[in-house]
Amino acid sequence: MPTYPVKNLKTGEEKELSMTMSEYDKWRKDNPDWDKDWSKGCASAQEVGDWQNKLIAKNPGWNSILKKAQNAAPRNHTIKQF
Repeated sequence: MPTYPVKNLKTGEEKELSMTMSEYDKWRKDNPDWDKDWSKGCASAQEVGDWQNKLIAKNPGWNSILKKAQNAAPRNHTIKQF
């Protein structure tokens, strides 16, 4: 379920909400003094990149697993290696 960091525009109070998008949309309409805290919800440089590259960086043996899977895959299927 998505998490939404929010901030009260009048008091500065901060909290995190965990709910569906439709629930969050309704909550926003019912609570006009609150808005998304964009400083906490924006991507930073550490979050940029393909998930495959992050997986390989954290688990160096992952590329060998991809090679084994590619060799075992049927000819009409491809598995991307990095």
